[in-house]
Amino acid sequence: MSNDSSLHSDKDAHEGAHQGKQWLWLLLSGLLLIAIGTFAVDSHGWLLAALLGVGGLVVVFASSEMMIKAVDGYAKRKKMNAFVAGTMAGLSSNIPELVMLAFVLIATPRVGFIVTLLTLHVGAAAFGLYCGALPRDIEGNATLPKPLVGLSTDLYAAAAGVFFSIGMIMILMKAFSVGTVTASNAFLNTTDLYVFGVILLLIQVVAITRLVKRFSKDHAPSSVEDVPVEMAKNESLMSISTILTFSLAGLVASIIGGHSVGEFAGILVHKLEEAGYSEMFGAVILSIFASAGAFVMIGTAHFQKKYSIAMANASGAITQVPFLVLPIAMIMLAVFTQTGLIPHINDSNGVIPIDIHTTSTIILGFPSMLILWKAVQDDGQVNWVETSTMIAIFLLVIYLLVAHG
Repeated sequence: MSNDSSLHSDKDAHEGAHQGKQWLWLLLSGLLLIAIGTFAVDSHGWLLAALLGVGGLVVVFASSEMMIKAVDGYAKRKKMNAFVAGTMAGLSSNIPELVMLAFVLIATPRVGFIVTLLTLHVGAAAFGLYCGALPRDIEGNATLPKPLVGLSTDLYAAAAGVFFSIGMIMILMKAFSVGTVTASNAFLNTTDLYVFGVILLLIQVVAITRLVKRFSKDHAPSSVEDVPVEMAKNESLMSISTILTFSLAGLVASIIGGHSVGEFAGILVHKLEEAGYSEMFGAVILSIFASAGAFVMIGTAHFQKKYSIAMANASGAITQVPFLVLPIAMIMLAVFTQTGLIPHINDSNGVIPIDIHTTSTIILGFPSMLILWKAVQDDGQVNWVETSTMIAIFLLVIYLLVAHG
């Protein structure tokens, strides 16, 4: 009997060691593919795109593994619950997206702005799809973690209000002349983008502060997802230096991977335009790749059976777009315009034109957030009707952009 126990413990230790080094092999293989594409391939064709795309995604996958290790170690030291830990990890998964968006915004500001907004719809669809993978009761309902129901729903409602307000303002600016601005040259200027960006970022800061205060301190947990992250037997706490090392390494890897995926997306969009596809079709493709970091984080946590971390990232892929990714993109657009990296519209202070595509991607974020708020807030569960509605709205937005782009 003792021999069997010894064999099992040796096997578990071997598997744990293998999983512990998995991120390193992924990182090395991804960096190798990126190096081959960067230094050994001259033409900007499909071979280069494939090497940069696969290599970048593998590096992003490795960075997600490192970020999960760092956050998991920190959560155990601070006795955080898994959902809060997952939210913190989700914040880091936006770094590859922001790096990629920076290159897209410089190259094509309007398309980059639309791509940023489309990631919200991609995230809502991903949330619905991931809810489909969760265990469901006999009535087809998937129960969600208490912190998500308690705080994320507030962000869904806030995002719905933000998108409706900004969308209606853009429609009014397009419909009525204001000063020297007419319907034909309506735009958002640098001041608009700075004001929007700062205000939206403040909401994210308040939300994260409240999340940590409400769900990381000692309190009576109401569900299994709300208990602190538990340590395995004979497991020692990860040192602060190790946590910092994993965090910094994951940050650098995510930047490298995000830049590589951005290069791949640029080549892909260029090839699609050469093949006769619309600019908006390329924007849709870009938005999917821009969300790669969040998708990888969700998949990694799910396969490690850290479902609360996965759900936190699935929800964060939605809430962090209007209050983190979008405002940072707005501020970057304003900075790039003022520094001359992006030309002004009509030799004025304009940055983003107000047209059917920029307006529709913003105002159609309202029904997505409204449905999501209602789905979670009413009973803390998501059923199949609510899941399919989120995916349907995403498909409607995609159709509008591609068919009329």
